[in-house]
Amino acid sequence: MEMGSTYHQMNYHLVFSTKSRIRIIGAEWKEQLHAYLGGTVRGLDGIATAVGGVSEHVHILVSLTPSHRVADFMRELKKATSVWASGFDRRFSWQEGYSVFAVGMDATGKVREYIEQQESHHHVMTYIEELQRLFKENKIPYDPKYL
Repeated sequence: MEMGSTYHQMNYHLVFSTKSRIRIIGAEWKEQLHAYLGGTVRGLDGIATAVGGVSEHVHILVSLTPSHRVADFMRELKKATSVWASGFDRRFSWQEGYSVFAVGMDATGKVREYIEQQESHHHVMTYIEELQRLFKENKIPYDPKYL
C-alpha cells in the first residue's frame, strides 16, 4: 500500500506450531509449505525474508506495513496455509496462538541465519526450550502451561 511520505521498517520474527505440537510437517513437503507460507505473506502485502522450521513448527522473518495488524495478519496466514497443508495430511492444523518478536534492522541478518539453521538447532534444543530462550532474550513473561 502506498503511503506517500510515510516511511517504515517493521520486521517481525514469527513463530508458531502445529496443533498440539504434532510432528506432522513431512520432510517430503516441508519446503513446499515454506514456499507457500512465503507466497501467502506476499499475498497479504508483506515480505517474507526467511521461512524455516521443522516437523512441528515454523519461523518466519517478515516485514509488514503500518497498516497491518499482526493479529489479523497471523489469522489470515495460518488459515490459508492450514487449508493448503491439509491437502498433504487432512489432520493438519496450526496451534491457536503464536509468538511474535520485533526485529531491529541491525538484527535481521542474525535472525535470518537463525531461521535458515532450524534443522541444526533442533538437534540440540526442543521447541519448548527454544521458545523459553526466545522469551528470556526478549524479556517476555510467559506462563509455562501455555507452552
